[in-house]
Amino acid sequence: MSVLDNFDSWKGFLADRLQQAEQQGMDQKTISNVAAEVGDYLAQSVDAKNGEEAVLKELWSAASEQEQQAIANIMIKLVHNK
Repeated sequence: MSVLDNFDSWKGFLADRLQQAEQQGMDQKTISNVAAEVGDYLAQSVDAKNGEEAVLKELWSAASEQEQQAIANIMIKLVHNK
């Protein structure tokens, strides 16, 4: 089963990667930029596996670059507070 099959699994995966990045000393700006790059990749290359991912993909596609960065930052906050 892929981490993308279930939104809670996806959030858990992101939370683990975020914790690893922070433990390795990655600053918040770099984490934010990487999150936006991952968002771009997912929106362009991966089919949504559930309703939450479909909504995120549509929002990402409709958003400007600045708004995409905000979405990436919100996803970081979502999993950071988990």
